[in-house]
Amino acid sequence: MFIHLSDVFTSREKRLEVEAELEMTGFDNGLERFEIAKKSPVSIVITHLERGKVLVKADLELTLRAACDRCLAEVPVSLDLHAERVVFSPELAEETEEADDQDFVDGYELDVDAFAHDIIIGNWPAKILCKESCKGICPVCGQNRNVRECGCDSFVPDPRMAVIQDIFNAK
Repeated sequence: MFIHLSDVFTSREKRLEVEAELEMTGFDNGLERFEIAKKSPVSIVITHLERGKVLVKADLELTLRAACDRCLAEVPVSLDLHAERVVFSPELAEETEEADDQDFVDGYELDVDAFAHDIIIGNWPAKILCKESCKGICPVCGQNRNVRECGCDSFVPDPRMAVIQDIFNAK
């Protein structure tokens, strides 16, 4: 969905409130694609600041399906997102460096899906875990250690001591 911004850019004290449906069905972070399981409409408030400059506020709730970073089990990732961005008209965007990260604006049109993508990528968690105490997958046999212990030797030697270890193993 696109929202036309020319009236808000030019009219003093103009305010526009929009409830927009998010059309995207998944989120792509550049490495992986995550399916959106649940989404709320995007609540957007656009306020005139000065000629050619508006403030865009957005609220969005999403639940995405992702894999746990340790054990690869499917995990719902719930995001309650709130964002504020200053957006410049095309004329001012050429003059200011702040407008360089306005990939969600094309001319006088605000792309709601691109804006939501920008908000999600800025708030994406660094690590996704099924639970804080997740034991992960055994590096030897691949068993999910949360389900069952496999009994494999999980000792990882210090690589700095590898030369000394070779001396003791040679005897």
